[in-house]
Amino acid sequence: MTDFIHGGAATAERNADIAAFILRVSTGVWFLVHGLTKLFVFTPAGTAGYFESIGLPGLLGYLTMLAEILGGLALIGGIFTRIIALVMAALLLGAAWFGHGSAGFSFSNPGGGWEYPVLWAITMVALSLLGDGAWSLGRRR
Repeated sequence: MTDFIHGGAATAERNADIAAFILRVSTGVWFLVHGLTKLFVFTPAGTAGYFESIGLPGLLGYLTMLAEILGGLALIGGIFTRIIALVMAALLLGAAWFGHGSAGFSFSNPGGGWEYPVLWAITMVALSLLGDGAWSLGRRR
């Protein structure tokens, strides 16, 4: 346990690789599930309709669904993690502002507040700083 807490550079690098892996895979799965829910449950037309109902172009609904599915897969695999994470952070900040901003802070508010998407965006920024990590398809050897 002391190696974990007081370890040297090798321990820090290993821990960063583990952290990157956990964040990449877990958030990648969440994005994939969100995108597939838009595709199969809400349908593409329904997703576009929701975006239009909050004053955004319907095309943005299709693009968001595509970004969530492809971005989720890229994060799971560890491909272009830094770029994908920043794109997803921007997408999440848009969701916080346009989709949840009027519902207040707490995500338990009716309509879901902006708390959760902003926290998720911060997580994506942290992941962009960590990068692919050791266990990824995009790792440079």
